[in-house]
Amino acid sequence: MAFEPLYLAYLVYFNRDRDYFECHEVLEELWLARDRDPLYKALLQVAVGLYHFRNGNVRGGMIMLDRSYNALRQYPGDILGINLAKLASEVGEYASQLNAYQDSPFAYYDLTIEITDPSLAAEAEQAALGIVPNVPQRRGPQRPDRSRHK
Repeated sequence: MAFEPLYLAYLVYFNRDRDYFECHEVLEELWLARDRDPLYKALLQVAVGLYHFRNGNVRGGMIMLDRSYNALRQYPGDILGINLAKLASEVGEYASQLNAYQDSPFAYYDLTIEITDPSLAAEAEQAALGIVPNVPQRRGPQRPDRSRHK
């Protein structure tokens, strides 16, 4: 089974690079191409929630992860070649912890999307060879370099 290149890039950016901004960029493109499929939106929101919390926006992280959890738990546990049940559970726990953050602060931590389909794992590994990590990672949309437009 051939998986979408944008989905593969999302998994590489998520699991290997922990580059949640790029996760958003590539999965948003796929989400739009797939007529705003709510499953892709929920996966996108996981990355956005982690991005927000890692950058100190506890409320934004909690909102995105909570929305994602409520959507992800509506799907079968093993879909798109990943262990969605595990991801949904971890996202729900993360959102719950963020909801109580003021009383019980904790350090940011990453999540990993468990790939269960061997063909997806192989395709993601192959895709990773062509994806150069962003160092440093982007922190937002970048405007064109105006110095080149004199």
